[in-house]
Amino acid sequence: MVLGIAMIIGLILAVTPSPYVIEKPGPVYNTIGTAEKDGEQIPLISVSGEPVYPTEGTLDLLTVSLVGNPDNRPSWLTVAAAWLDPNQAVIPIESAFPPDVSTKQREEQNQVQMVNSQQDAIAAALTNLDYDYPTILSVVSLPDDSPAAGIIEAGDQVVSVNGEDVGDITALRGALARNGIDSPASIGVIRDGEARTVEITPIASGDAVVVGINVTSEYDFPFDVAIQLDSVGGPSAGLMFALGIIDTLTPGFLQGGADVAGTGTINQAGEVGPIGGIRQKLIGADDSGADWFLAPADNCDEVTGHVPEGMTVFSIETLDDALATLDAIRTDADTAADTDALEQCPLG
Repeated sequence: MVLGIAMIIGLILAVTPSPYVIEKPGPVYNTIGTAEKDGEQIPLISVSGEPVYPTEGTLDLLTVSLVGNPDNRPSWLTVAAAWLDPNQAVIPIESAFPPDVSTKQREEQNQVQMVNSQQDAIAAALTNLDYDYPTILSVVSLPDDSPAAGIIEAGDQVVSVNGEDVGDITALRGALARNGIDSPASIGVIRDGEARTVEITPIASGDAVVVGINVTSEYDFPFDVAIQLDSVGGPSAGLMFALGIIDTLTPGFLQGGADVAGTGTINQAGEVGPIGGIRQKLIGADDSGADWFLAPADNCDEVTGHVPEGMTVFSIETLDDALATLDAIRTDADTAADTDALEQCPLG
């Protein structure tokens, strides 16, 4: 009788969808290695029109695989097994799939984020290497109830704030912050080839000062940099793309041929931002054999207590931080004497 009831309960748990999805370590890609395309192995990062140099070791980007979506939710039995597995994380489905966003829309957004992150990584790398290139800030959309509605239009190019040139998103944010929310800002735009100035009073959005426009950076690079990674979405590979590009364009090996993994968003100015799934990425890095891990500083609180044995996790705020870390690994990878002086995420 008891056995029969247990079997019925087990069957119910096996077929009843849960309100959760599961995160687990995904594939690992070496940004200075190769990727498969059309059945052939080609460099993940390739450059045309500029000298390139041999690379050695790994600069791995990490991914997280998601089990389940609103159309195919994992069963309670699957979720229970994931709860017991330290390599997996169970999260509410709305954390990964907002209620007003379909599975298809999320996938499309992730692909757009990946494309944008690749362009921002190229921009960050070339900026670090002192290449000059023009940047255009284009308005792609306006949120609902935007203070810029009827004043700025999608397709406008934003060129200045209060007479100050804004060549990238970071400069735009800084200029708006200096203006504040108490007075109108003079926004210089170009529409259909015609320059004009408009007045908009910014508003507060969290800690930021905004005028209610979604902009994207369009870069005109002096040579071609191609990144062959079409199967991964989201912006979290930006830091490792930038490092891979720099290693490809400079003599020697940035990390001395060591195996290094990392994650983090990046912008044109080289600022590194937080990402999701950091614990699963640490596991993926450990499984791939990396002894060193570059983590966004804002993710350190999630890292603490979850660092695999034998791995050193560095706290990274900027591309320069990452390059300094790789240089320390390169110059003293055996004893780690130089790396001890660098900022690390606490072990526990």
